[in-house]
Amino acid sequence: MVPVTVSLAAAVLTGCSVVQHGANAVKDANTSDTGRSKVGDCIDVIDGSMVDTKSEPVDCASPKAVYKVAEVHNTKADCAADYTSYEETLNGVSMAFLCLAPNFKEGACYQESSITGYRYADCGSADASFRVVLRIDGRSDESLCGTDSDKVITLAQPPTTFCVKDQ
Repeated sequence: MVPVTVSLAAAVLTGCSVVQHGANAVKDANTSDTGRSKVGDCIDVIDGSMVDTKSEPVDCASPKAVYKVAEVHNTKADCAADYTSYEETLNGVSMAFLCLAPNFKEGACYQESSITGYRYADCGSADASFRVVLRIDGRSDESLCGTDSDKVITLAQPPTTFCVKDQ
């Protein structure tokens, strides 16, 4: 009798594993490339919108790598104050939730919007809100920026200081 029970339990666990794997496959099929990003991946925001942001993963060395994925969650979560949140939903259910840290490049320009966050911008365009004059990795300290900066953006994790000039 015991071997039958063990086999049945193994079959039930295998069935649960298949169902879970199937649920994950359905979730992945309904999630964008950005939504499937992992911690450390970088994201380019092509077009920012409150309801339909267009973005894609890019090489982190690119000036278009506006954000680096700091955290990945299965459901909506609280992100650190210096991060931007990214959520994909389907029929009101969270399919992906990411906490994104700015990943600005020294010398590059970006557009800033209080509604849609940051986006890469050509420095000669009217879209450019600011240019990064200095990026300091390993330290999060506003006093590191000199008089050439109009504003300072800092990250606690990873410690980073961005000295920026308005465009």
